[in-house]
Amino acid sequence: MSQDLLDRIDQRTRLAGHNRLALLLFRLASRQLFGVNVFKVQEVLPRPALFTLPSLPPAFAGAADVRGRSVPVLDLARAIGQAGDAAFDPRYLVVTEFNRSVQGFLVGGVDRIVNIAVEQIQPPPELGGACHYLTGVTRHQGELIQLIDVESVLAESAPRGSDAGQIRALPATAGPREVLVVDDSRVARNQIRAVLHQLGLEATLLSDGRQALEHLQQLAQSGQLPHERYAMVISDIEMPAMDGYTLTTEIRHDPALRGLFVLLHTSLSGVFNQAMVERVGADDFVPKYSEKDLADRIAARIGSL
Repeated sequence: MSQDLLDRIDQRTRLAGHNRLALLLFRLASRQLFGVNVFKVQEVLPRPALFTLPSLPPAFAGAADVRGRSVPVLDLARAIGQAGDAAFDPRYLVVTEFNRSVQGFLVGGVDRIVNIAVEQIQPPPELGGACHYLTGVTRHQGELIQLIDVESVLAESAPRGSDAGQIRALPATAGPREVLVVDDSRVARNQIRAVLHQLGLEATLLSDGRQALEHLQQLAQSGQLPHERYAMVISDIEMPAMDGYTLTTEIRHDPALRGLFVLLHTSLSGVFNQAMVERVGADDFVPKYSEKDLADRIAARIGSL
């Protein structure tokens, strides 16, 4: 394992241990600041020449040659309806890796990287329109920052075919048949719920780690045993209010909750998360998004009860 990779794992570990998120800030067609998790970003480049590929969905601006690799490129401002003036010409390419794929996003200008406490990130306003592309909002040095749900943007711009095949309902067991799903992405929650329903399982859906922790603690205080209600917790990592690493740590430190099985479901690199699984005490993780892989992990857990 390279020293650079070890350094990045160490940086990520220290941030997660303090419930903090590193954000790359950028602008689109206006003065508004947007942010994306820096650990989804491979590099930022001046806008390269783009070429066409016959297999690209219509929403994509083209593809770029990035270090000998053809990377599909999406004009982010146009994808979320923020392009404004038709003359807007994005000048930078943000190359990202998440959900098992590499893609680039054209942006107007790249500002800086900031380190934000997760509890300072609030859910986005329920205003419809472009707001459904946001996972949260926060402020830094007096400026409003909107966090882009790049997973949702990509899912709507380039829908993937299902890889689930024939997901069969699981046989009846004596154990719990309900799963707690924690994810700030509307798209991800619906995807996970669909897999659970195909397996014949029920889902309780929550949008951040603090909601989930409070829900589980309330169950315990009412006399219910959370691990008897829920077969498992499936949690995203990047969420406002409390991230998935911190949620897992809190579960493991609470005697009433520590018996819960926690599966981290993340769009980030698996190498990083293997280190984090060991640090925070999660039982497993699976990268987003493969219906089959997720269904297989859920089935393995249910079969072990």
